[in-house]
Amino acid sequence: MLYPCGSMYLTIQSNNNIMLRQLYLIFLLSCLTFTLTWAEDSGKKVKGRVCDENKQPIIGANVYWEGTQNGTTSDVDGNFELERKGDSKNLVVSYIGYMTEVTPVDEKDDAMQIFLKGEIALDEVVVSERKMGTIASRTSVLQTQKITYDEICRAACCNLAESFETNPSVDVSYSDAATGARQIKLLGLAGTYVQMLTENYPNFRGAASLYGLDYVPGAWMESIQVSKGTSSVKNGYEALAGQINVEFKKPPTADIFSANVFASDAGRYEGNADASWHINDKLSTGLLVHYSNDKMQHDGNDDGFLDTPLREQVNVMNRWYHKLDKYVAQYGVRYLHESRTGGQDTKHHDFTDPYRIHLNTNRAELFTKQAYIIDKEKVESVALILSGSYHEQKSRYDRTPYNVYQNNVYASLLYEKEFTPMHSLSTGLSMNYDGFDENLVQYAGGESVRHAYDRTEVVPGAYAQYTFNLNDKLILLAGVRADYSTLYDFFVTPRVHIKYNPFDWFHIRASAGKGFRTANVLAENNFLLSSSRKMYIADNLDQEEAWNTGLNLSFYIPLFGKELSLSGEWYYTDFLKQIVVDMDSDPHAVRFYNLDGRSYSNSFQVEASYPFFRGFTLTAAYRYTDAKTDYRNEEGVAHRLKKPLVSDYKGLLTASYQTPLKKWQFDLTSQFNGGGRMPTPDASNPLWEPNFKAYTVVNAQITKYFRQWSIYVGAENLFNYKQPNPIIDASNPRGDNFDGSMVWGPVHGRKIYAGIRFNISRD
Repeated sequence: MLYPCGSMYLTIQSNNNIMLRQLYLIFLLSCLTFTLTWAEDSGKKVKGRVCDENKQPIIGANVYWEGTQNGTTSDVDGNFELERKGDSKNLVVSYIGYMTEVTPVDEKDDAMQIFLKGEIALDEVVVSERKMGTIASRTSVLQTQKITYDEICRAACCNLAESFETNPSVDVSYSDAATGARQIKLLGLAGTYVQMLTENYPNFRGAASLYGLDYVPGAWMESIQVSKGTSSVKNGYEALAGQINVEFKKPPTADIFSANVFASDAGRYEGNADASWHINDKLSTGLLVHYSNDKMQHDGNDDGFLDTPLREQVNVMNRWYHKLDKYVAQYGVRYLHESRTGGQDTKHHDFTDPYRIHLNTNRAELFTKQAYIIDKEKVESVALILSGSYHEQKSRYDRTPYNVYQNNVYASLLYEKEFTPMHSLSTGLSMNYDGFDENLVQYAGGESVRHAYDRTEVVPGAYAQYTFNLNDKLILLAGVRADYSTLYDFFVTPRVHIKYNPFDWFHIRASAGKGFRTANVLAENNFLLSSSRKMYIADNLDQEEAWNTGLNLSFYIPLFGKELSLSGEWYYTDFLKQIVVDMDSDPHAVRFYNLDGRSYSNSFQVEASYPFFRGFTLTAAYRYTDAKTDYRNEEGVAHRLKKPLVSDYKGLLTASYQTPLKKWQFDLTSQFNGGGRMPTPDASNPLWEPNFKAYTVVNAQITKYFRQWSIYVGAENLFNYKQPNPIIDASNPRGDNFDGSMVWGPVHGRKIYAGIRFNISRD
């Protein structure tokens, strides 16, 4: 069916009438708005950036024309856009704790830089407000949260996997109790349905998805952007549940030198260092180095198995930045080596033939991003992104060898133009290549059987995305992309986002769209080899396909001279095609097959944040998840069950206090995790309960700041909560009942840590 919208048409094919009606209603709203405002006189906009005296962006500064109520606020990067009105010639810029600035505006001004000075009393700077660590973008049409470096430092964030401890939306948990593989969960869905990006190009896919969260050192990151639901079609078709983008430190803005040294009582040691050089005013480079060692054996529950695997990692990255008047280029190369060993504890137990798991990984990446500004006035530009990676994982699960090699090449050509401040267009071409060489050797009846899962997929595609912006009050983002897979043929991905601000203190966002994904079953689930379960992979597995619909309401309420931030959201993901990971039909096997029936996830979340007094911020959030899938029983009959190992709810309470002049900082985070369903146990010999109970984890940290360095001490899992018996039948690892994948809670106890940060600022 074709649904008209002005001169736009979107082809929609779906058997789900509910989803079709939701998307159709959203498009009707956009059609009505487009028709009513086509003749709107947009006028020329004034653009600029608001910074403090240290050239750091000020977020949420009030910008308005003198003598009027026409204004806006600066975004997460301090940028603003404001339409010229009448004879107004002076801009007023204000923010709590800073002196108000009145700036004359010339008709030629199109890129203003405004600096606000701190308030002065008795010749001393009064620090009035503290910047938020997690920032919900007020200007973006997508529901996006930016986790800043300050927020990352609030916990023992040694890598990306540990960056979400203070975030209510993203869960990170261990996939098993033997390899230390960790997995993101967003909207009640596994991390494979979240598109991972580094600096806005896809990364850590396929073979790297299982351990990729450990491949990004926390000290390297500048920020993390988390968006839920369908994302822009610019970045591809893979975001079914959301998107996470990591921004690394960049040579033009990074410190001259910084270092971070970390140690814990569990015997984990880590060192990070990065430096940047400005060769001249057009060329700069940066070097980032990471080393970590976690080789002390621990068996806190005395089950004979290591609580966490022994690991060692070396990680090096070099990047270059080149900027001319209209041309910007970036280049980067990176290498990683990691070894990890799990299994039985040979230090505290006497095993003649220990059950051990060995994984050795080598990964190399390179990328380049080229951009050319065609016309600054019309905001017209063209860009090219190229990236390539080689990933090698050689592993042995006791007596079962498994090796995977993946080559990936990604290319994206983008063109963007702003016709008027109201209408803009983005279009482009893309290509993704994946080459897999996988082999698994299994032993049955005294004989070895080799299984090869070699495949190649090439996906060229094209997209177009239109943005309609009515004075930042109503924004419509509608996009569609068409791709061709050499494995799955032609497919179309439509997506639409709407943002409406009826008042400055009330914002509404709605989204709907499709996502597709090629499942790499063995590469993404090889941690299941740390069990005696037999693997059955069906032939002719489908490409996964799902609709995602979302609604977000955000309130910014003035309260006692401060602002209460309150948000509520709902996201619904409905799979049309899915690869079911079935651990229920047989407690001694795991089966992978195409969905026959329904699979969906409902996620509801409310969040509130309020600075009760100077330097103190309290954030509270609650999320409820209803995720269900139709599984086949032994007779092949489908029955609908909750997804296993997913908590029904999560509560989060974080408190942070920073003393005046930023001398001390105190952080406390409490996670309240609800119970959930376990995979169905063996009825004749039930070795685990059918459900797991709710539990709470508390983390705390204290930081002391000096001029160029800081020291921090803290504790993870402060009250030492551990899942009892995370490994099933640990005493007989080569028996029929052994299973290390029944993990729903912490597998390690309390950890005390300390660290030192040092930096030489470029300012």
